[in-house]
Amino acid sequence: MYPYVLMILVVFMYAGNILMGKAINDLPPLTMTFFRLLVAFLILLPIGYRSVRKHKSSFLENKKPVLALALSGIALFNTCIYGALQFTSSSNVAILESAIPAVTVILSIYLVKEKINKFQSLGILLSLFGAVWVIVDGRLFQLGNLHWNAGDLIMIGAIVSWALYSIFVKLYMFRFPPYGAVLVITGVGLAAMVPAVAVEWIAVGVPDLLRMDYIGGILYLGIFPSFIALIFYNRAVELLSASKASIFLNFLPVVTMAGAALWLGEQITPMHITGAVIVIAGVLLTTQGGKLTNREKTMKVS
Repeated sequence: MYPYVLMILVVFMYAGNILMGKAINDLPPLTMTFFRLLVAFLILLPIGYRSVRKHKSSFLENKKPVLALALSGIALFNTCIYGALQFTSSSNVAILESAIPAVTVILSIYLVKEKINKFQSLGILLSLFGAVWVIVDGRLFQLGNLHWNAGDLIMIGAIVSWALYSIFVKLYMFRFPPYGAVLVITGVGLAAMVPAVAVEWIAVGVPDLLRMDYIGGILYLGIFPSFIALIFYNRAVELLSASKASIFLNFLPVVTMAGAALWLGEQITPMHITGAVIVIAGVLLTTQGGKLTNREKTMKVS
């Protein structure tokens, strides 16, 4: 039960990430990501420094995996999430984010040569259909008349980034000590954000970072989704697999939509509920498809 408990806690913290990101979304997305990472890095530094120093050679020998982990799971994913929240609702972001397991399986087929069966193939198609349903607001037959929401399209970048990160965790994370790894990839992601934030401030101006709601929001984002949830997620992936751990993201739309309705006053529409159900059904079919095939084989043998 240990890895499953970890993933349930991860889901609640990631739901809080979306809700908090929406609550303080007048902060520019790159700035929000940068200071979230800065808080996480400062918390991790005394915890992971000794581990990093002890395993310094491992990190230096694996520069490319470290960079891949930092850019996909730390820098790009968070920036895309907060960028999407500038334009779309937290409910849409959560529903689209729950399509990550299906995309993870698709990328696993090409990157690590995972094999899938007919049930998993159907699940992938169903999940992607549910994601498209949300993006087009349920109006599949009126695509020519739609005003495309930039936030929903930006979320595609977040989905791909985290799917890649999940695969990289399975491929490379075992090479590093857990706390040291999170410290290093957070530090690399933070360094990569510096020039991007500088450009953002030149373009839109320096925000008022001393506002209490900003400070409280950044502290939450830096402590829970950036630090605690990342360690829990990495550990759960090691014990299970990228696809099995990702199945728990099915609960993300439910938790987030409830929080959005209660805290942010967002309206939950039948379109949201339909899209969430389709995506969740598809992901369940994708991640449990192997068991269904085994049952089929067992029934034929018997």
